Amino acid sequence: MQFPESWLRSFVSPTLTTDELAHAMTMSGLEVEDLRPIAPPTKKIVVGHVLAVEKHPNADKLNVCQVDAGTGETLQIVCGAPNVAPGIKVPCALVGAELAPAEAGGAPFAIKLSKLRGVESQGMLCSARELKLSEDHSGLMILPADTPIGEDIRSVLNLDDTIFEIKLTPNKADCLSVYGVAREVSAITGAPLAKPAFTPVAVGLADTLGVKISAPDLCGRFSGRVIRGVNARAATPAWMVERLERSGQRSISALVDISNYVMLELGRPSHVFDLDKIHGALDVRWGRSGESLKLLNGNTVELDDQVGVIADERIVESLAGIMGGDSTAVSLDTQHIYLEAAFWWPDAIRGRSRRYNFTTDAGHRFERGVDYATTVEHIEYLSKLILDICGGTAGPVDDQQVNVPVRKPVAMRVARAARVIGIEIGGDAIASIFTRLGLSFERRDAGTAAEQFVVTPPSYRFDIEIEEDLIEEVARIHGFESIPALPPVAPSAMRPTSETRRSIHALRHTLAARDYSETVNFGFVDAQWEQDFAANANPIRVLNPIASQYSVMRSSLFGSLIEVLRSNLNRKADRVRLFELGRVFHANASVAAGELQVAGFEQPKRIGALAYGPVVEEQWATKTRAVDYFDVKGDLEALLAPATPRFVKAEHPALHPGRSARVELDGRAIGWIGELHPRWLQKYDLPHAPVLFEVDVDPIQIRPLPALVEVSKFQPVTRDIAVVVEQGVQAQSLLDELEAARTEPACKYVQNVVLFDEFRPTAAVSGGLEADQKSLAFRFTLQDTGGTLQDETVELAIKTLVDRLARVYGARLRG
Repeated sequence: MQFPESWLRSFVSPTLTTDELAHAMTMSGLEVEDLRPIAPPTKKIVVGHVLAVEKHPNADKLNVCQVDAGTGETLQIVCGAPNVAPGIKVPCALVGAELAPAEAGGAPFAIKLSKLRGVESQGMLCSARELKLSEDHSGLMILPADTPIGEDIRSVLNLDDTIFEIKLTPNKADCLSVYGVAREVSAITGAPLAKPAFTPVAVGLADTLGVKISAPDLCGRFSGRVIRGVNARAATPAWMVERLERSGQRSISALVDISNYVMLELGRPSHVFDLDKIHGALDVRWGRSGESLKLLNGNTVELDDQVGVIADERIVESLAGIMGGDSTAVSLDTQHIYLEAAFWWPDAIRGRSRRYNFTTDAGHRFERGVDYATTVEHIEYLSKLILDICGGTAGPVDDQQVNVPVRKPVAMRVARAARVIGIEIGGDAIASIFTRLGLSFERRDAGTAAEQFVVTPPSYRFDIEIEEDLIEEVARIHGFESIPALPPVAPSAMRPTSETRRSIHALRHTLAARDYSETVNFGFVDAQWEQDFAANANPIRVLNPIASQYSVMRSSLFGSLIEVLRSNLNRKADRVRLFELGRVFHANASVAAGELQVAGFEQPKRIGALAYGPVVEEQWATKTRAVDYFDVKGDLEALLAPATPRFVKAEHPALHPGRSARVELDGRAIGWIGELHPRWLQKYDLPHAPVLFEVDVDPIQIRPLPALVEVSKFQPVTRDIAVVVEQGVQAQSLLDELEAARTEPACKYVQNVVLFDEFRPTAAVSGGLEADQKSLAFRFTLQDTGGTLQDETVELAIKTLVDRLARVYGARLRG
């Protein structure tokens, strides 16, 4: 929200500089994001009166002007603006004036005595762009006819004003207006507040428009008035245009400008209907399926029973609390109007405009709460402005109250406030704060330990509902800077560290040490990702998504990782290694509600990683090759160490069916690893396949205590054997069988088994194998802590292992 400082100071003007005022506002919760001048510094630019205009003798597009700039002599100025004419008043830069540079950081543009095509020019007539007031350079900036000649342009146009841009938290709906901010500034600084007067206008008509409120849960109060005989072509006053433009609103027409002005000044959105375009009485109700409405922005929206509308006897006229309809919009030919100001329940407006992918200033205010007690007063204020600017005759105000909020008193204990804020603030100081805030209160048990204040929130404060809200108000107005930073007084104790459980940070550090960068993504994702990467046709849907591409909760990290990869590739990255540790979401009716969980939804933590591009950065010592399944498998094994996972061939909807595996730990499936499926490479426009894994966090956090084992003094014995099996036999199955064989007495000295080679016959080289056979080579390490192993013991162990493979899988030693 932005506004000029002069507008704010018209209501409250504390004895603070601009910077001091901005600091005081920020420290009370109204964060001032930006302060910027209306125009950059200038000098020697005054109001000039063009007395005469003649064509330049040597240039068709130039004119020679005689200008009175209040210097006591007539100046001759050469000007090329198409709208220069005798009698107009314009900004005139005298010789020696300095204009702002054309580009930031450039030197000021100095006006000198010069000749243009042989004719002397004693200054320059200025456009709005040359003064840095706008980008309009179509012609000179023409000033009102009554502007004093020779007056400094900075004082005439109030160019020493400052634009305040503030960032409001969602609860501060009462500050979505200049007057609301002024009310806060008055409370913060103690400066007096000039309250606007709402004097009723003279009623010269008996005309009213019938209004029926069919939905009290949508509209609690509806006020309206008929005004006839307005001049919609009347010019908006310069002072109003100036305030609107400096608040980020462009001037449209007098009737629209007045409505926008009152919204910015008082926080009261209103609507002006063309009375002649309304058919019969109005009905304030919920929409109906099949209805549609063409809005003022040109969009046509489909309605249903979740959206509020204002309708007449034929069609829907307006989207309640959000935007008016095109069919009853005022135009320059409008003569009779219906002026409306209403209270719309915030819950009935909240989120509706986002359904149609747009937002409005009115909806932004109504969904946070607008004062329901001042609709009539604001109608009177709007009417006065319209009658003063556009003329006309007003009818009586029709005010209907059917369901306005009931403000329940809120109690605040003084002792509780001191405990929360951290310092003692006396009852008298609190009473002063509430008085400055305009909060009516009852003080009970004053001066005792049970002292409390019972506050009835005013009609414009929708953010005061519980005790902590009042404590926040006390802390804000007392001043956050006045609250000292004190050391904690609570006892601190060292938390025990479990040696059998790794922390989340340890997992992060392990992957970071292996050259992965961490990424953090939203838990809500595109519904198509769930279908593609998790085959999840019924994901958990978000009731009020922040954007259409974030409509469901993710059940896998793969989609988020691939989206980050695509973002990096779009920025010309050729090597990407990243990981994410976050939650996924599954519907599970057995999950009960708890402090960190929602009933019916399981939210396990997972850690996922992705590698793409070369294994290492390009360098002279290593031949460049693309990362593959086994590189990432090694990273995963390092993450799980000292636990040893199993990798079981299986298919996953996101992964290549021949280059993926299910990860198991202690007989339990904990995740997946593999290359991305080729169909997703094509769909998501990826040049090469990334390798990904995703595993549950809880099982990999468990780390058993290390067991002490005597270090043998005797040398180990190694034996290499190669066995021939059918190609359908998995290597992991043989390793599992060899591990089980270590329980036999003959194999008790086998310390380690490693698969180090695989051979499959080809058409050129058979190696003595059939086409459906393969050779697997294993290395066995044997060692005894009590003495040197004898050959007989070693041979018996190897024979036992080979015999077991032969018995279970039909393996034979390769010759």
